[in-house]
Amino acid sequence: MSRFWSPLVHELKPYVPGEQPKIANLVKLNTNEHPFGPSPRVIEAIQAELGDNLRLYPDPTGERLRKTLASYHGVAPEQVFLGNGSDEVLAHIFQGLFQHDQPLLFPDISYSFYPVYCGLYGIEARPVPLTESFEIDVADYRQPNGGVIFPNPNAPTGRYLPLTQVEEIVQANPERVVVVDEAYVDFGGQTAIALVNRYDNLLVCQTLSKARSLAGLRVGFAIGHRDLIEALERIKDSFNSYPLDRLALAGAIAAYEDEAYFEQARQAVISERERLASGLAELGFRVLPSKANFVFASHPEHGGQALAQGLREQGIIVRHFAKPRIDPFLRITVGRPDQNDALLNALPALLGR
Repeated sequence: MSRFWSPLVHELKPYVPGEQPKIANLVKLNTNEHPFGPSPRVIEAIQAELGDNLRLYPDPTGERLRKTLASYHGVAPEQVFLGNGSDEVLAHIFQGLFQHDQPLLFPDISYSFYPVYCGLYGIEARPVPLTESFEIDVADYRQPNGGVIFPNPNAPTGRYLPLTQVEEIVQANPERVVVVDEAYVDFGGQTAIALVNRYDNLLVCQTLSKARSLAGLRVGFAIGHRDLIEALERIKDSFNSYPLDRLALAGAIAAYEDEAYFEQARQAVISERERLASGLAELGFRVLPSKANFVFASHPEHGGQALAQGLREQGIIVRHFAKPRIDPFLRITVGRPDQNDALLNALPALLGR
């Protein structure tokens, strides 16, 4: 049916999501999902919403959730934008806030949806090489551009850019929007939301898929100056006025209301991340410093693809990217203790130990 495709569709190179295999007893460490379930209060809130009200549209503005997020982060509700997962929020950002007649700057090793959105919206992508140690060099973002975006912590590397350096990038681009994509920030970083009232060109994007254990609900948000939020609202209401359903809104609010559970689960992931990183290092892996819920590791004597395939044959799935510079690496999601043990126990045989 490709004869009916528009020229744009012919040229698109879509994003490839992490595999969701249907294999029994699988140790699944490839998509950065939280190893522990959401707060019990989330389940209760969703169950309470299952009733006659499902025949009614949800609140198109998500007012209660926006107020919850605003209170949590110390901003006004008018500074919060909601979307169906942070990917949808990012899509609106690409369409509505970046200048399409100039190149967009982002790290060369980064979230692979960025170049996809550039293709979708006709924006020139200008990947900026990370350093040899896979870090962002702030000086590289002092060049003409139509906008800047980067994950912090970065994905798939896990490396974190301190807030002082984030601020340097924002200051260096006062006439362009700088977007900090903080999908993993709760696993050890400091959010740039603290800076949004100081800089009208800063927009911070987050998700409830990772640290809040709600990947299945698809809830994302952005926080920034009211002018930026209004642009996103104009895009949203020209696309889909009801991006979040009643269950997602109820579950998201409950997730933020149970801070004790969030903190306990967050600390458990951080603890397991450090244990996993130490275990890999003892096996001879180079493990990059991570502030995310995954580690990025390579072995000097074994290729990433071969290791990923060997683990797969033992029912353990990790992520391998067949791309320049990072082909030797594996991105390994931090799992439950038993899952991390299974990985560490399976590797010695693959390494010939």
